[in-house]
Amino acid sequence: MLDKNHSIFSYDDFLKETIARYKFRGDYILAKAFSPYIKKWLQPCQFDFIIPIPLSPERLYDRGFNQSEALIREAGFPSADLIKRTHSEKQSKKSRYERIHIQQVFELRSNINVEKKRILLADDIYTTGSTLYHAARMLKQAGASSVISFTLAR
Repeated sequence: MLDKNHSIFSYDDFLKETIARYKFRGDYILAKAFSPYIKKWLQPCQFDFIIPIPLSPERLYDRGFNQSEALIREAGFPSADLIKRTHSEKQSKKSRYERIHIQQVFELRSNINVEKKRILLADDIYTTGSTLYHAARMLKQAGASSVISFTLAR
């Protein structure tokens, strides 16, 4: 259901450590360091909404910020809070098989209409693609005309 994904960087050892510092140790300033690369990629894109992959309320509380939303905001783009996530175990704690076979964890917020809209999903890392696939599937079922995604690394 995801029409296309674009990742800016390869998820090598350097990026793995950098993203871990950003995401799990709260080194928020790294969002600003990535912003020129994100801005360069997003400026020519055609979309109606940029939706950061949401965190569950529990994960957001633990982390203190949504890393995907921060990347968008620091690059100077508005993020649309159109979907929500139910709580689930951390993706980083799951096996590849478990990631691929997760149940739908996203739903559209109340009174949101995405019919015939072009949606850009934003996330930090593309591993199996399962998270983006589930979000895209839900948005397409709600009538979105296209759903593409951009991630910092793959």
